[in-house]
Amino acid sequence: MMAKRFIPALLAAALILPGAAGAAEDDLYIEDVAFSFEGPFGTFDKYQLQRGFQVFNEVCAACHGLKYLSFRELGSKTGPAFPPEQVKAIAANYEVWDPELGETRPGKPSDKFPANTSAGAPDLTLMAKARAGFRGPMGLGINQLLFGMGGAEYIYSFLTGYTGEEEEQAGQTLYENRAFAARLTLMPPPLEDGAVEYGVYGEGEGDYVPPEPTVEQMAEDVAAFLMWAAEPKMVERKKAGFRNIIYLIALAVLLYFTNRTIWAPVKHPEEEKA
Repeated sequence: MMAKRFIPALLAAALILPGAAGAAEDDLYIEDVAFSFEGPFGTFDKYQLQRGFQVFNEVCAACHGLKYLSFRELGSKTGPAFPPEQVKAIAANYEVWDPELGETRPGKPSDKFPANTSAGAPDLTLMAKARAGFRGPMGLGINQLLFGMGGAEYIYSFLTGYTGEEEEQAGQTLYENRAFAARLTLMPPPLEDGAVEYGVYGEGEGDYVPPEPTVEQMAEDVAAFLMWAAEPKMVERKKAGFRNIIYLIALAVLLYFTNRTIWAPVKHPEEEKA
């Protein structure tokens, strides 16, 4: 009898709990940002990626790492496009473990960013692909089709979603965040206006003046950089996909006319006799 009563209770819980979780996710603060890399023809803004790396390097790198990304990728023409000398200088600022020497040494462009586990914070290399900011109705994924997964939007919304409310639990300070599913996070607000000083780039390409380093601007820049870090070959993949679609359309047209030519004597024998 107890088992018969227990099974319906489990089924009811299985139906109610996912609905409650979905309702909690629907209440999350996720702001849609018009990133330049969105859409089938979108590309990364190299200046934004350079600013985003600066934010990561000066703010996020204290707790987080990019262990799956190599330094030489920073020189990618469809990415940050840092000059080779600057890539070498950036790599040399990091200490990487050399198994042959049995000790650390200054990084080289061929090395990957060292892992950073000192604060127990997650690695950020694939974070923009691991988080979904948009969800289609009833799991159909319509929003993902139109706007993408929204990983960069999630990061932006998380960095700008602090409410200023704090709560003490078990001797630790938790910070309320509207974009975080649990609402409370151990990470304090990492950004504040003017936290970094953007450099001026654009030699030989016109005068480029960077925007003001507000919280929103820095959050957008570092979110774009982390999207690129998660998928550094995105632009090349889009170009290859577009070329493949053109080839498929041309092939379909050729096959159509070839099929008509081959089967014309069978379908219309009277025309052949005439």
